[in-house]
Amino acid sequence: MNDSGREQMLAINHLVAEGLRIDRFVAGPGEAWCLVGGNGSGIERFCEVITGEQTDYRARRLSLPPDLGALSFKRQQSIFEAELRKDDTDFLNRLDPGTPARAFLADLDRHRALIDLFAFSGLLDRGYRQLSSGQARKLCLLQQITRGIGLLVLENPYEGLDRASCEELNRVLAGLRDQGLGLLVLVNNRADIPDWCTHLAAFRAGTIVVQGPRAEVLAEAVGWLTSQPPLFQVTVEDFRQDRRQPEEAADANLVALRAGFARYGAVEVFNGLDLTIDRGGHTLITGPNGCGKSTLLQLISGDHPLCYANDLTLFGRRRGSGESIWELKQRMGILSPDLHRNHRVGGSGLATVVSGLFDSIGLYTRPSEAQLQLGRRWLGRLGLAHKAQQPFRQMNYGEQRLLLLARALIKAPELLLLDEPSQGLDEANRTAMLDFLAALANERLTTIVYVSHRPDEYRDFFRQHVQFA
Repeated sequence: MNDSGREQMLAINHLVAEGLRIDRFVAGPGEAWCLVGGNGSGIERFCEVITGEQTDYRARRLSLPPDLGALSFKRQQSIFEAELRKDDTDFLNRLDPGTPARAFLADLDRHRALIDLFAFSGLLDRGYRQLSSGQARKLCLLQQITRGIGLLVLENPYEGLDRASCEELNRVLAGLRDQGLGLLVLVNNRADIPDWCTHLAAFRAGTIVVQGPRAEVLAEAVGWLTSQPPLFQVTVEDFRQDRRQPEEAADANLVALRAGFARYGAVEVFNGLDLTIDRGGHTLITGPNGCGKSTLLQLISGDHPLCYANDLTLFGRRRGSGESIWELKQRMGILSPDLHRNHRVGGSGLATVVSGLFDSIGLYTRPSEAQLQLGRRWLGRLGLAHKAQQPFRQMNYGEQRLLLLARALIKAPELLLLDEPSQGLDEANRTAMLDFLAALANERLTTIVYVSHRPDEYRDFFRQHVQFA
């Protein structure tokens, strides 16, 4: 195939940007591409360039179709922040739910079957801020697909979606491919390589190391992906060294929720939930998007207003009995998509990690030199020492997620609340993180509550499994 005329959806010759050098890449009509690469491989920067999020590059040629649609982590974050700017809760006598989901979609009648396939018909009148992170991701995907685009670029589209939604998405994308829509999907894990893609390319060290028809290059592409060493190099001894609490605290019972309930306005999320988490009772929480998994963790962490209305006991103290939420949070480490979305403040990589000592989003207390040194040690353990002074918001999603993971771990807390912590992490880093958590569990150094959609994360150290319908 040559590089002229209208015979390409996307064509690149000699493109150079920070951390990226692409000699040649061409995606032609009828081809559905999947690009694979680990954190720091250059795949994130490639996505930023072709979606227009990064303009600091030079290229002999970068040819993109005018009707390109894209969904990346940064674009979804920009939608979330735009919704926050329009929040009129302070001027209303009720919670402002945000822009109705239907307002994001074009030509609803024409795309009714597609909306039904995504199980989204019942959510069209729900405000954006009432959607779970997985539901919001579905909506952003539908928004792009219903625009009538010619090329769709998707960065890690399966992250945050339950298994049924991933299967629905694959059916939709396969159908759109058959209808002539150009597809370019970027993923970090081999399990996410879709069956419907016709071509593959693999990134390593800022360049494309192999590309071609799927059947010809699949084994080599997977080999490049899985041979990349993880940035995550934390050991049990690191965690033990940083512990500040006694080896065994007096209260064996960490969490007790009786007839728990949650709702947003008139929308009930769950009701009648009983949950007990004992010290060492590592708990896995699973279920479809929007069922209440993240809401449950927000009740435990104190980040949901109904935590005081529930019959909830933490570390042996009933919520609402005069306890300080900050005293409770000092015993917790928290990572969630919601915390990530809300991390909109300025601050460096080091400040982000150290803020975990103060349970704040952003650093507003002057840390001691010892605290700064602890933060630097954690940056080093995650291979991000060189990011200490770089602004958090200028980093790619995977780097941000690693920093927020360090923020949760820096206190070596008694209770770790991890809501889909592997989002944005490649296979090597995800496996290293899970191996580390398994070692912590075996050494009884913390108690883990873990929300996941990925079956390959259901490890043996989980003592109980909470399954939402």
